[in-house]
Amino acid sequence: MEKLGRKWRIFVIHHSHTDIGYTRRQERIEQFHVDFIRQALQITKQIEQGQKAEWKGFKWTCETFWAVEKFLEEATEEEKRDFAEAVRSGDIELSGTYLNMTELADYDLLQAIHSKAAEYGRSIGRHVDSAMTADINGYSWGYGQSLLDSGVQHLFSCIHTHHGMFALGKKQTPFWWETPSGEKLLVWNGDHYFLGNELGMCPDAVGSYIIRDEFHTPAIVGNHDEIMDARIDRYLSLLEQENYPYDFVPVTVSGLATDNGSPNGAIMDVINRWNARHGEQVQIRMATLSEFFQHVKSQPIDIPVHAGDWPDWWTDGAGSTPMHTQIFKDGQRVLRKVKRLDPEQRIVSRRELDEIERQLVMYAEHTWGFHTSVNQPWHFNVQMLEVRKLAYAANGSRLAHSALDKVRNAKGGTLLHPGRALRYRVANTELQHSRQLVEMEWEGFENETFKHGIEVIDESTGLVVPHQPGYQSVTVEASLAPGEQKAYRLRPAKVSKEKTTNNYRLLATDNVDDVDDMFSSGRTERAVIANQFSIESPFVRICWSEEEGIHSWINKETGEEQIRDDSNHGAFTPVYEVTPGVSARGSMGRNRKGMNVRRSAGRLVKVKLLENGPMFGSVELQFELPGISYYSLFLKVFATINRVDVAVRLHKDSVWEPENVYFSLPFTSGAGSEETLWIEKAGALVRPWVDQIPGTLLDFTCIQEGLAYVSDKGSLTLATPDTPLLQLGTLEYGKRLLHTQQTEDIKPMLYIWAMTNYWETNFKATLGGFYEFRYSLAWSDSITSAAEAIGQCHTMGAGLTAWRIGEDEQDERD
Repeated sequence: MEKLGRKWRIFVIHHSHTDIGYTRRQERIEQFHVDFIRQALQITKQIEQGQKAEWKGFKWTCETFWAVEKFLEEATEEEKRDFAEAVRSGDIELSGTYLNMTELADYDLLQAIHSKAAEYGRSIGRHVDSAMTADINGYSWGYGQSLLDSGVQHLFSCIHTHHGMFALGKKQTPFWWETPSGEKLLVWNGDHYFLGNELGMCPDAVGSYIIRDEFHTPAIVGNHDEIMDARIDRYLSLLEQENYPYDFVPVTVSGLATDNGSPNGAIMDVINRWNARHGEQVQIRMATLSEFFQHVKSQPIDIPVHAGDWPDWWTDGAGSTPMHTQIFKDGQRVLRKVKRLDPEQRIVSRRELDEIERQLVMYAEHTWGFHTSVNQPWHFNVQMLEVRKLAYAANGSRLAHSALDKVRNAKGGTLLHPGRALRYRVANTELQHSRQLVEMEWEGFENETFKHGIEVIDESTGLVVPHQPGYQSVTVEASLAPGEQKAYRLRPAKVSKEKTTNNYRLLATDNVDDVDDMFSSGRTERAVIANQFSIESPFVRICWSEEEGIHSWINKETGEEQIRDDSNHGAFTPVYEVTPGVSARGSMGRNRKGMNVRRSAGRLVKVKLLENGPMFGSVELQFELPGISYYSLFLKVFATINRVDVAVRLHKDSVWEPENVYFSLPFTSGAGSEETLWIEKAGALVRPWVDQIPGTLLDFTCIQEGLAYVSDKGSLTLATPDTPLLQLGTLEYGKRLLHTQQTEDIKPMLYIWAMTNYWETNFKATLGGFYEFRYSLAWSDSITSAAEAIGQCHTMGAGLTAWRIGEDEQDERD
């Protein structure tokens, strides 16, 4: 310790990293963490009763409130009292975070879970002012706002740079994180959550994951003090050389050499032994998060302020289970509908909502599978834990839809019975005006009712409205204010089906439309015109070719081309990547692919005209490419609105090697340099590559409901309800850039990052199977703000909510 230039204090934060399903079955992990709290209580009792007086100063931080919640569910009354007293005394501290989350959770879900620790703290007279996370490397901008809204003032971040990187270009540094509202959260941008173990803070739990030096360090070593002395001395010396401004540093420590490790009172033996040897130069003490942050704020050094998003490097696990991620997102969206249709919880109870939220949160938590899921995908633990993980999404969806059924039934909904009325209620559950198509369905045995045709009556006006019949359904256009509801009635009608041939229409008997008419036929044209090379409405003209796919997307209202002239691939063209070698994953770093990656783009091979009517027309574009045995785009072009819905349907081959699937989004609003790209991150509006903390991820980000290009002339909005990962950086292998390293003249070329299995430990190894992912693209000259544009993404993704009602149900209007 002689070469150190200052006296040091090390704050040790003792916790257990909560990793649900990485090391054991999820339910077993739950049992562990409940017992960890019991162990921490036992340690504090032993200290109080004098049995372990030498452990005085022991403090336990509950990394996640999930563990506390589980403990309280089964604790005895005595244990609850003991726990509350330990929290009040500061021997045990609550973290304001619920679990270590990915960015899948929206703001509503984050608020629901972040309020839990705060509410419990209030109930026992202890304000929860600090929170910590571990093993995640970023947060949606709205995450910080959610913490502040729950009363949390400080966030301790323990990053993990496996395929990731820390923000700001340096660790062990504080900053004020300014949220979109202008409030500030004090963040400590920390190091890995096992740093304390590698510095020797815990007996028989050392290791060399972060510090790679000359020492042989299995968990249990015979030269513990030698390793601890050398590593702490070197670490603090390096901080001095780096002009680290403080004379203290925090480290986190686990009681065992594993994730999901128990509390360990013997850490105090190590600390006491150290302080006896080196305490005059380097003092070590256990601390709570709150104590540590109070010390930080007492320092005379100015703390910088940074505003913007902090994209998470580890949110990409969602791409390894794309179908269940889609189900999760739908469940989260349906939950919002339930809350807005039943705002006072008169129909669906708070307890029912809690269970929906709990299931959804367990899916959005950061652990994506057992630790051998890639190198042993057949292992029973891999299969078992994968099914449990995916069940969270399925259960959340099931419960959310059941709750929505309950609400609709309570609001006049009818179930199957003879003589059921052909009446429907349509509601806009979103927060802004919604004009779009809505489909009303009936049962197959009712088809005979409409064998001669159908009429749709808007009961608010009594007028017959335009419609387009489908199979067991009819589609109409509805325009509803936020929260507004309308009732429609269906009735059979006799519709003329008379047809004849045409002398001027150049369409052969094979029905392949590949020749333009030479003369005007005088016939009444449909609103949507489609052939083998294009589809066109009064608002948009979309053209494609074999080599380029969709190469033109003309906005007929402005005349602007809405596909960028520097695009590498056509709109929604699939791009497939595979890196040869199952074991290639470990050396990929932050590229998510190898240097020898094989990249292929889809080639258009077939066009099929599907249907056409007064509301919309549709075509299928079929592509071929390696790794995907079937890939088709279904374009649904609206006849009365400047909107196109796109469905991507595919069959993915099962491939063990690391691979990625992207869909190209080469769009622009047509406003050139005047347009701005906006996305939403947990309720916060973000300009990617602009509204970001320095040193953060540029390559991809996790978005909520879509993206928008906005200018004073209007906006192009793209709803992405099923696939949350948006690729912004180049697909090419190479040195990756962090925010502030990019040049200002580079405009991101966007792709949906739909699927990936590249991670070498716990991603799902195979992506094989059938999928459908949906998108909606619209343009409007009346939407010129980011809030309205992203709001339109919400309305398009959620759609209008329709359900069948009885004869005695009166129209509800707000």
